[in-house]
Amino acid sequence: MPIFEAPDGTRLACRLRGAGEPLVVLPGGPMRASSYLGDLGGLDAHRQLVLLDLRGTGRSEAPADPATYRCDRLVDDVEALRCHLGLERMDVLAHSAGGSLAMLYAARYPDRLGRLALVTATPWALGWPATAEDRLAAARLRAPEPWFAEAFPAFEAWLAGTGDFDPVFLPFFYGRWDEAARAHAEREEDETNDEAGDLYGADGAYDPTATRSALARVTAPVLVLAGEADGGPRPGLARWVAEVFPAGEFAVQPGAGHYPWLDDPEWFVRRVAAFFSGCSGRE
Repeated sequence: MPIFEAPDGTRLACRLRGAGEPLVVLPGGPMRASSYLGDLGGLDAHRQLVLLDLRGTGRSEAPADPATYRCDRLVDDVEALRCHLGLERMDVLAHSAGGSLAMLYAARYPDRLGRLALVTATPWALGWPATAEDRLAAARLRAPEPWFAEAFPAFEAWLAGTGDFDPVFLPFFYGRWDEAARAHAEREEDETNDEAGDLYGADGAYDPTATRSALARVTAPVLVLAGEADGGPRPGLARWVAEVFPAGEFAVQPGAGHYPWLDDPEWFVRRVAAFFSGCSGRE
């Protein structure tokens, strides 16, 4: 497990999966250890995955200053990883909350970016959060599922702020609620630094107007991939993100939730590998 130092001296770790040209992977959560990403459905057969444990997660040290958990402050850590790898330009895949970190990196270091894939990434950095209405609309797509009747009222109450988080509605985050999804969901609490997650989007983390302006000048190819059944972001919101980038392209994975590599690994790997090989086209 490679170890490198951030500019403030915090020792950071990343996990390597597979062989070949490096693909830097930024996890979501926010602030969930990269272990939840696994091998991204077998994407490590095409590229060497460099899965970063953000500071205070996984094998990376907690910083002396908790304020450095803020998303915009983490951009320096991503750049330190690029320098550690000795790459002039690096390809990046970012999942969920990691998408905002990747967008801030692209805005600050456009010349250091090769290709970028944003996978089910809620665009907080652009000032476009997923709304409760988005999440409920996606949840209603699951009405035929046997667990829906019990899960939907609890989900609706949580989104309205009148109920607590309840594991009963975790199936809404997965396209297939099977044993693999259950095991994946059960690990989240142990893999996530909640203190760091609370600070990830703290005041000052995002400047949406400036970020949208900067990303409009990014020439790197960008894939924005949404899950058909995901509520954060819904495909329509993800399409808006793709349109921010001059070389953006948009894809929807059929039947997928927030973790598309679990729902249909073959579809996910085929689409993402084609993009990073330069063979994909706009949809």
